[in-house]
Amino acid sequence: MERKAAVAGAFYPADPKKLRQMIARFMALAETGDRVSDAVSYVAPHAGYAYSGGVAAYAYNALKHRKDLDEIDTFVIIGPNHTGNGYPISVSNVDWLTPLGRVSNDSDFVKAMVEYSEGITIDESAHLYEHSVEVQLPFLQSVVGKPRCAFVCMGDQSYSSATVIERAVSAAERRTGRRIAVIASSDFNHYESGEVARGKDAPAIGELERLDPKAFHEAIERSGDSACGYGPIAAAALYAKAHGARRGVLLKYANSGDVGGDYSSVVAYASLALA
Repeated sequence: MERKAAVAGAFYPADPKKLRQMIARFMALAETGDRVSDAVSYVAPHAGYAYSGGVAAYAYNALKHRKDLDEIDTFVIIGPNHTGNGYPISVSNVDWLTPLGRVSNDSDFVKAMVEYSEGITIDESAHLYEHSVEVQLPFLQSVVGKPRCAFVCMGDQSYSSATVIERAVSAAERRTGRRIAVIASSDFNHYESGEVARGKDAPAIGELERLDPKAFHEAIERSGDSACGYGPIAAAALYAKAHGARRGVLLKYANSGDVGGDYSSVVAYASLALA
């Protein structure tokens, strides 16, 4: 069994050549250098590439410059659940396909996550039509080639669930001996003006820059920010902080109006490296 691409041809090109060319263009314009070569976790958006791909490229350029990239065994990708299908925290246990090829599933790591947690379940139905994890994979493949991953779909985005995921990931890391990197998939505020979006997003991003996961989570809820993956971001920040990171670095912030020209109702995007 394998998970076939659900949004190829919609969120990003289904043709491998066109997809590689698009990602290469984004990456060429998003050079970050090695100023965050010590990053532990990353945040990247997951909208259609035409709108968010230029922002996502900043996170993946930061990953490309990670000083120990060649030593990473497994990439843990945590995305929100937009479909409502499946269990509150669902992990996949099959390989995934994209137009750029197969992405291997780290089954041993996934099983260890389930074994050392309460509330994490292997459930393919949560992932079947969900785009938030899938759209990260072509970017990751462009940087790593043949990555091995653990895929996490987070329906319950409470702070307690973020804590459950961090503990499970850290326990699985110890149990399997894997060296990992964590990628949180999220867009930021939705369907308000660019000015309102920035006003809501800025305080929450500021808490990430201070690497305060709980304050970030509270800032999102307090302002009514509609960031769709704030739970995955909190989990990635908790993991980073537990593994010695001290700061978050905002690599790029933009919104859909920067592409389409209409700032009256936008979706906002941010890429960050947590180091």
